[in-house]
Amino acid sequence: MKIKQNMLCVLLLGSVLLAGCAGKQHRTTSTAPQTNDEPVQAAPVASSSSVSATDWVPPLYMSPEEEAAYYVSRLSDRRFVSYYGDQDNRRTFYIAAERLGDIGLPAVPLLYARLNTQDEYEQMLVLYALQLATQDPLLTSKTGGNYVQLPSVLSPESNAENVVIAQQWWQRNASYLN
Repeated sequence: MKIKQNMLCVLLLGSVLLAGCAGKQHRTTSTAPQTNDEPVQAAPVASSSSVSATDWVPPLYMSPEEEAAYYVSRLSDRRFVSYYGDQDNRRTFYIAAERLGDIGLPAVPLLYARLNTQDEYEQMLVLYALQLATQDPLLTSKTGGNYVQLPSVLSPESNAENVVIAQQWWQRNASYLN
């Protein structure tokens, strides 16, 4: 009986030691660069194969509206761009505005909420994103093909004229957004 108790104690002690070793995390030094938890994704552009844009995916978005809200919050961030083209013909890719254009209809009310921002850079991108987003087939099928058509985009000098055009479109077509 005493032998069985001793064996049982040895087995339990061995199990505890093994469990302790198995649960212990080993720290190893690595020369690999540290990465943050935010995913990084290349921005696809259908019309140009030379674009190697990088953009940040919205964290844990669940719906197009939440994704649109994320990108609307990034419109004023001047770092939220990438570039494409060669040295002589370098172009800016406005990541948030382009993504909002891709989202389309769900982004339109959020963009109109930012139309009168005091930041001229943000306003320029809001207008550009509105022009893109209002071309969503789900919306143009309701508006008879009407979308925000701006004579000049991506120019802060055109903001005042473009805001008037966007507001006129909104007055004519806001009822289709419900």
